[in-house]
Amino acid sequence: MKIFRIEIENFRLLKNFSMDLEDELTLVIGKNNTGKTSILSVLDKFLNEKSKFSYDDFNIDFKKELEDQIKSPTITEEFLPIGIKLKLFIEYDELDDLSNISRVLMDLDPDNNIVVLGFNYVLGFDKLIKLRDDYSTFVINEKVKKDANEKYKVKDLKDFIKREIGNYFNILKYSFEYDVETKRVNENNCINLESEGISLKEIVNFKYIGARRDVTNKDKESTLSKQTSVLYKKQEDNTEKSDATEKFKDQLSETDDALSDIYKEQFKEVIKKVQDFGGIKLNDTDIAIISTLQHRELLEGNTTVVYTHDDNQLPEHYNGLGYMNLISMIFEIEILVQEFKRDENKKPADINLLFIEEPEAHTHPQMQYVFIKNIKKLLGEGIKRDDNINRRLQYVITSHSSHIVADSDFEDIKYLKAISKNNVDTKNLKDLIKKYENVPNQYQFLKQYLTISRAEIFFADKVIMIEGDTERILIPTFMRKIDIEEDQRLKDTGEEDAFLPLLSQNISIIEVGAYSQIFQSFIEFLGIKTLIITDIDPKMKTYKDGKDVWSTCSVGEGTDTSNSAIKHFLKNSSWDQIKDFQEDDRTISLQGGAIVSLSYQQEEDSYHARTFEDSFIHINLDFIKGNKSSFQGLKNPKLFDIDTNDAYQLAESCVKKKTHFALDILYHSDENFSNWNIPSYIKNGLLWLKKD
Repeated sequence: MKIFRIEIENFRLLKNFSMDLEDELTLVIGKNNTGKTSILSVLDKFLNEKSKFSYDDFNIDFKKELEDQIKSPTITEEFLPIGIKLKLFIEYDELDDLSNISRVLMDLDPDNNIVVLGFNYVLGFDKLIKLRDDYSTFVINEKVKKDANEKYKVKDLKDFIKREIGNYFNILKYSFEYDVETKRVNENNCINLESEGISLKEIVNFKYIGARRDVTNKDKESTLSKQTSVLYKKQEDNTEKSDATEKFKDQLSETDDALSDIYKEQFKEVIKKVQDFGGIKLNDTDIAIISTLQHRELLEGNTTVVYTHDDNQLPEHYNGLGYMNLISMIFEIEILVQEFKRDENKKPADINLLFIEEPEAHTHPQMQYVFIKNIKKLLGEGIKRDDNINRRLQYVITSHSSHIVADSDFEDIKYLKAISKNNVDTKNLKDLIKKYENVPNQYQFLKQYLTISRAEIFFADKVIMIEGDTERILIPTFMRKIDIEEDQRLKDTGEEDAFLPLLSQNISIIEVGAYSQIFQSFIEFLGIKTLIITDIDPKMKTYKDGKDVWSTCSVGEGTDTSNSAIKHFLKNSSWDQIKDFQEDDRTISLQGGAIVSLSYQQEEDSYHARTFEDSFIHINLDFIKGNKSSFQGLKNPKLFDIDTNDAYQLAESCVKKKTHFALDILYHSDENFSNWNIPSYIKNGLLWLKKD
């Protein structure tokens, strides 16, 4: 039995949200403020009922809808309850124990093995009427208070709802009918679980480890040591009483006898004083101080987790916070797994769902790799008991870590994306294969590339795709130079920048070589703004050995481009158009709200470059001439002494190694990078990306 999908309405950013769950691990990723913590919170509020809903839990759009209903001059009896809703879609098979879930089955059709549990925090018709009346009274009372005191700040509708929300909204639980053919839920046909007295505790057991863990390396803290006693208690309470547990109890009993003899001698004087004061009557009563070690309490105050270093045992708070966090998480997972198992007189719930929030907290990349590599092994066996009453364990992990994503299975990943200011959507990465079904090798390339090299793209707001090492070395510096220049320009003009500086934005730079076109479907999947920096790569046809061949050349000699990205994204454009295209002509709107702009060499100062090197040389000739003797990436430096402006020939004849040339630029830069200029095609592209 498993939960295969959850649906959430009107909870914070989750206005109309659904997410598929995998059989075991579901890895939920996304940028900040995309609802990852909200998923955990709404599950906890409905399933564990330990914290109440508040006005701030409502989606912003729903708040407006609620206010409109309260202020509306009329209301019809057709009004349907409104509020926060959660649906759990459960699938079972013939091997599952149905004794618990049979009470909530809506369809006895053997082909329908789906159960939908609904949890609603809603405002019904009768309570809406009362709310409207009470608010009218509230408004009158506020006016009276204002009339009595001019300084009184009148409270508004939001203040009223925040304070009184619990008097009007109620939690209701249902089992809804599910149509397997249409895959739709019929909320009109349901079982009211509250009125039928049906508890869901035996069907769904939800536990979590939050991101705000109490791990600390302060001297007086001993989080790990405390966890050992909790873990022992959980193990001792369930069916898994190991030999070690029994030996522990036996040893405590022997220790009690030995300590009691010591106590008799240690406390004989105080007992005599009690006798002297008449507290003990001769030949009537007596007292003794004996040892009564209780194994659970003993562990709680008298176990210490240590770690060894050069044969020394050091206390836990001497350890790094990252290691403590990782160890504490494993301890906490073990504690919760024991809780899922329950004691020997009670079966585990049918569905056991564990939520782990941001396991990467305080840990460095290598530890994040270790965690995600081993978590499936740790939890993969599920809930196993000695009495063979076993259950599946589903676990959801949320993360901001590109390192965890990079070492995860593509099929486990769910990507959360804000589709508006007040709404979030989720996508299964495994659905990407449908977009690449005609070119499966491209999907395989994308899958391997992202999980090995560039998983940070999942957490970026914008992306720069580059071809190779030269751009990787220089683009961050170009971004910094633009920020410095823009800051100075704004100071000079007194203007305000409508956009954040480039280096203050969440921009991911990924190296894709000549394969940027393969990423189109992925860019659409993410719905992300992307700048592709590439070369125009002109080519011309020549006659050689009795046949036509294509060869590289200057832009002026070229008749076409060999660049695959340009051919892909500007496929209906001629060579002459490609050469002359302005920024708008090179910007393409894609599906999913994605937008791509191609930045390649444009004519600048009466010269049209073909590569970065000749474009840079053309506009920075004096800079290179002044430093040519110490440029490690140059050969034939004397050619720069010839009175020529042929940047194409200089780049072809003098650039020894492109990466060294890029490093030379950085090495010879002044403090603000003001002694050279950025080629316009790159600068304009970065300025385009800077805009929202």
